[in-house]
Amino acid sequence: MGKFKYAGIKRSLFTATKLSLLFAALFIIAAAGGSRQTQRTLQSTSPFPIGAAIDPGLLQHNPAYRHVVETEFNSITAENVLKWAGVHPVADRFDFTKGDILVAFAQDHNKRFHGHNLCWYQYNPAWLRSFNGDSLAWEQLFKTHIQTVVAHYKGKIESWDVVNEAFHEDGTLRVEDTNPADNNDDGCIWARHLGKDYIARAFEYAHEADPNALLFYNDYNEEISPAKLQAIINMVKDFKHRHIPINGLGLQMHININTPQAGITEAMRQFAATGLQVHIAELDISVNPKSDTAITYSTDLQNRQAGMFAFVVHQYATLIPKKQQYGITTWNVGDADSWIRHTYRRKDWPLLFDDNYAPKPVYDTVMNVLTAVKAGRR
Repeated sequence: MGKFKYAGIKRSLFTATKLSLLFAALFIIAAAGGSRQTQRTLQSTSPFPIGAAIDPGLLQHNPAYRHVVETEFNSITAENVLKWAGVHPVADRFDFTKGDILVAFAQDHNKRFHGHNLCWYQYNPAWLRSFNGDSLAWEQLFKTHIQTVVAHYKGKIESWDVVNEAFHEDGTLRVEDTNPADNNDDGCIWARHLGKDYIARAFEYAHEADPNALLFYNDYNEEISPAKLQAIINMVKDFKHRHIPINGLGLQMHININTPQAGITEAMRQFAATGLQVHIAELDISVNPKSDTAITYSTDLQNRQAGMFAFVVHQYATLIPKKQQYGITTWNVGDADSWIRHTYRRKDWPLLFDDNYAPKPVYDTVMNVLTAVKAGRR
């Protein structure tokens, strides 16, 4: 997940389809008028894995947060602690402490664990950004990191986001910083030092370290950036031709209530056509993409958000063949934990649980969609 990725998102007006209007009418009103069936949970209702990105500090020290993770989700993703800066803070030392906490929790509670991530252009430690060495030194550093981390969790982490966000919106590979003046390096040190085929080698190195782990490429904005979507599809075709090990694609889905639904459908269709596992890997739906300081979480916004959640879940269940459904993961648990609030410093309510970890009305909408899908009424 990138920190500054949404500057270029088109703010098109939300046009609900007949499908989302149907969900809004049938599910939202029903949820508002009836009592929540507390015995049901997301993980007991969903026909595919349902998960959240998790912070180990909150997991250890916030009982309400932990309770939701224990009861609602059967898959967890490491939000930040397995990224380079978290797991490899200094050149000569790895720190698996926080990652181990999450793995132990997953094992103790019979939850799938998805590792995020082995290679990204952001969230790298200062020592890495200032590393001096020739191409061979960079290659050895790259390989050693990937294989040390994967080997440490061999047999414990089922899948990995091997490479994260390698392409620009126009489909070109991230290499050099496109705008040095903005203090946001959107280039990639790996492409600069290792060449454009570093992505393939990352997958090969990860596969060597754990041949049984499922390996994913993960990115954002495929639903609004046709050029990026095509670049990813082309990469998959190339990997298959060269027998590069790749098992899945992560469709992050950091979207908002105005995101064009046709683009969501098209991204899912094209990902499904690859035959790979498809993971909605970082789902959240913003209701305040314009950063309105006077905004309130009105009934209208809640209904529009619920309609979009319903649309995403239903499209995933319908368009992705069952054998390719790796599941849906929200990016953290409660609204207060969302990266959106902290990065943009704005009011927003993008998740299924509120600041106190109580299920929101949108939770009931998702539950009803999952129930219908599981019963075959999709």
